[in-house]
Amino acid sequence: MLNIILTGPKHSGKTSAGKALASLYGYDFVDLDELVLQKTGKTPRELFSESPEIFRKAETEAITSCLPADARVSISRRVIAAGGGIIDNSEAMSVLKNSGAIVVYLNISANSAWQRIVNSGELPPFLRTENPQETHRALHERRAAAYQQLADIVIEAEGKSPEEIAAEARIAAKGKVAARAGTGGHLAGA
Repeated sequence: MLNIILTGPKHSGKTSAGKALASLYGYDFVDLDELVLQKTGKTPRELFSESPEIFRKAETEAITSCLPADARVSISRRVIAAGGGIIDNSEAMSVLKNSGAIVVYLNISANSAWQRIVNSGELPPFLRTENPQETHRALHERRAAAYQQLADIVIEAEGKSPEEIAAEARIAAKGKVAARAGTGGHLAGA
């Protein structure tokens, strides 16, 4: 059994596509930011405002709680929507890489991500700089390169519905599972 982790920039559709993908498989769905809130009583923004280190520790604890240390003994079947900045959390990334999960990167342009952030209301603390849009663009480009290198599957998510993204991820995951067949991993309903 393999877990699937959706990664990508803030507002790339990880949560909505993740819910749709979990529904296709009959898997549990976990939004990592929501899990952080449940475990700490504070939103990721509140924790990050206190200290980036406090937030990263909470994020690492959250992902550790939903991914097995040994993928071979996993009894969970989850689709997990990671936070947009998890790539910058080395401890959380270590847990993710060692989990054996299939990592799906939802790619959207820096301009689309920026518009979604602006339309959502208040800027997150890490974008409260002298030039928030330029800060975002540089961060987006750096993270996108790192996510693409990490990902087992890259999906161009721009202009697609959550259901379209989920269907594409399901097809691509089936191919990845077949390639990993020698390791004993399989996805129910794949």
